[in-house]
Amino acid sequence: MSTQPVVVIGAGPIGLAAAANLRERGLDAVVLEAGSTAGASVAEWSHVRLFSPWCELVDPAARRLLEQSGGWVEQQPDSYPTGADWHTYYLQPLADALGNVRYGARVVGVARQGRDVMVDSGRSDLPFAVHLEVDGEEQHLPARAVIDASGTWTGPNPLGADGLPALGERDNAARITYRIPDLRDPDQRARYAGKHVVVAGTGASAQTVLIGLAGLAEEDPATRVSWILRRAHSADTFGGGDNDQLVERGNLGNRAKTAVSGDHVTTVPQFRASSVTHQSDGRLVVTSVEGQQVADVDEIVVVTGFRPDLSFLSEVRLDLDPVLSAPKALAPLIDPNVHSCGTVSPHGFQELAQPEDGLFLAGMKSYGRAPSFLALTGFEQVRSVVAELAGDRDAAERVELTLPETGVCGGSGLFDEPDAEASGGCCGATEAQPQLITLGRAGGQ
Repeated sequence: MSTQPVVVIGAGPIGLAAAANLRERGLDAVVLEAGSTAGASVAEWSHVRLFSPWCELVDPAARRLLEQSGGWVEQQPDSYPTGADWHTYYLQPLADALGNVRYGARVVGVARQGRDVMVDSGRSDLPFAVHLEVDGEEQHLPARAVIDASGTWTGPNPLGADGLPALGERDNAARITYRIPDLRDPDQRARYAGKHVVVAGTGASAQTVLIGLAGLAEEDPATRVSWILRRAHSADTFGGGDNDQLVERGNLGNRAKTAVSGDHVTTVPQFRASSVTHQSDGRLVVTSVEGQQVADVDEIVVVTGFRPDLSFLSEVRLDLDPVLSAPKALAPLIDPNVHSCGTVSPHGFQELAQPEDGLFLAGMKSYGRAPSFLALTGFEQVRSVVAELAGDRDAAERVELTLPETGVCGGSGLFDEPDAEASGGCCGATEAQPQLITLGRAGGQ
């Protein structure tokens, strides 16, 4: 298998970082991207500004490659790019410098060559067979190892509180979006101006939507927003604010808190959506599991997180947490039911590896349904994985990960108890104590 390439699935920030590390280690690699450009998912939220600065959004091995390739201009380290900036000034130049990205190559299956998932004999001695669709044609690509960094962008969670689409959610898809609207776009602006908009979600994406719609309502007072939360409203709903070590993440929460306190937003806590139905006038009614209703609705924005696509991994052996769909060894570190403040211990190839030897989940894909993944985490993940593939066990095990603290402490699994955080939650500390790293509330890239 040493003659086969390492296949990286996804040309997003983490997939490209994996490819840069593979290049630096002298390992042959192919990056498979379903979209037509690098960072195709990032391009879909190009209007959104990241709360991480440039200095935390460029992988070290990628930086070295770009500097060597010439012509790359690094952006101001302490400035904050939009998705469009990240794509234009980093992701696409990196893909161009790598030169091994195949666009329009959608992975539809990963298996062991000549072995289905049931067969033990000789599995680890055989290459992977990566099944692709390219221009409607199916192809097979052999691989010595596979790094799945395909992310979760294509799997937004539904409005329905039980994890499945609410009754009528699919039928009313034309009036529901699962993305942050670009209110600078005239068509998008016209869609929401003067309307009653329901927003579902509590993370950074939801906060961004609330800020945008509240601003729109200042210009068009007929615009009104109903913000539905599955949890009870609590002190940390907007994150750590001024205590957040990511300044712009804290500022986002503060701005959202101000937006929600205005006259244009009505907060509806502990609302678990069950159905979307029509009124006689054609407008919508959203009904909760308990029978509570939000009526006269024109549009719905659902930003309740994402989930991974595991369908193309059905013929390889996985060991995933039953709750998060994340690698089982990683899940306890990131489970928001247990904590939102839990320090993310340094982790790399050992936590990301699967029973299928040579298969690793990385990036947002490795977090499964858990929120709040930061690019810094992914960069360190793939550095460790690639070091292991290169046979450098010392470097692979020497994993370092320092994430900015959010200033929030509590278990999001306690969403029926608005004051649960005050009791110390998983941290067992009072408000005067230092807060640990949060992975459960901040959202973001």
